[in-house]
Amino acid sequence: MQNPTPAIPDPEIQAVIDKDLHLEGPLLPILHGLQTTFGHIPDTAIALVAAALNITKAEVHGVMSFYHDFRQVPAGRHVLRICRAEACQAMGGKALADETLASLGLDWHGTTANGAVTIEPVYCLGLCACAPAAMVDDKVIGRVDKARMDTILQEAGA
Repeated sequence: MQNPTPAIPDPEIQAVIDKDLHLEGPLLPILHGLQTTFGHIPDTAIALVAAALNITKAEVHGVMSFYHDFRQVPAGRHVLRICRAEACQAMGGKALADETLASLGLDWHGTTANGAVTIEPVYCLGLCACAPAAMVDDKVIGRVDKARMDTILQEAGA
């Protein structure tokens, strides 16, 4: 289930943009600022960022789509990332991901109906020796099996 994108007044967005305009190469800091402030990059911000930097909306969108951490819709209260890299796949990561998605009734990038958890794929968390790995918000977790995933989801409120 996708969360509806709340309307954010342009002056709030412009204030975030203006904060980093003085930087050399300000696009990424501006996008990070928008994401940090609003939990996503509002659709209306794309045109404002493009105008402020004298670039096209397509260029802004291209950067946003290249970097997987940028989102255009709000995430749940917690973001669960499951590693999809080879080492984790070899240690049961695909089955773990499939079971988790099925148990939540979601596809990748989906959010639970109660808004508690958004689930996303990630391609390597650097815990290859502790595969399969997952990440909840900023906490990386190794050796995740079904029981551990059930605990993670329960603690996250899914």
